[in-house]
Amino acid sequence: MPFTITTYWPLPLLLLAILCLSCKPNYRELPAITETKHWQAVVETPSGSTMPQVYDAQEKKFVPQLEAGQPRKLEFLPYPGNEGFIPSTLIDSVDGKQAGPLPVVILCNQKEPGTVLEILPVGVMILESEGELRSLVVAVPARPSEQTISPNSFSDFSARYPAVKKILEQWYLNVNPRQPTRLSAWKDEAFADRLIQQGVQ
Repeated sequence: MPFTITTYWPLPLLLLAILCLSCKPNYRELPAITETKHWQAVVETPSGSTMPQVYDAQEKKFVPQLEAGQPRKLEFLPYPGNEGFIPSTLIDSVDGKQAGPLPVVILCNQKEPGTVLEILPVGVMILESEGELRSLVVAVPARPSEQTISPNSFSDFSARYPAVKKILEQWYLNVNPRQPTRLSAWKDEAFADRLIQQGVQ
């Protein structure tokens, strides 16, 4: 009779998986502001990606954004920044869609989904699509070492990086040809701070 070793892994592994799942943070419930008094953001879709990701708060994981039941793939240029959300915020939708956290695009090198970083909002781009206004906070990392551009205000951003501003406008206006979008307005960093504060739950 051959010598065999029976190892009882299934149950311990199952318990470990359940334990790990319960230990996973709910990224939406992280504080909106840190101990250093900076707003913070959670990255969902990395810059340079053509596969939009969203955070599933129930499953506590990042999953592909769906379109017609299938993972959505951009028929356009990749994301120009890291798109995500401000945790512990909730923004109502006027067309009956489920409320969600305040969206943000962070202008810096590529960050993986689930990256949490302190940010400096430099403005808000307000977009209109199908009669609904959408506010998108535009930010850079708070840490200078993580910055690729270094605006300290909306006026500074507009003066020193007008091409970046124009690229963002054109990208968000044209990324979805099936959803005509127009630029409603740009707002400054003070408006961004008020918008986040109003959304904090």
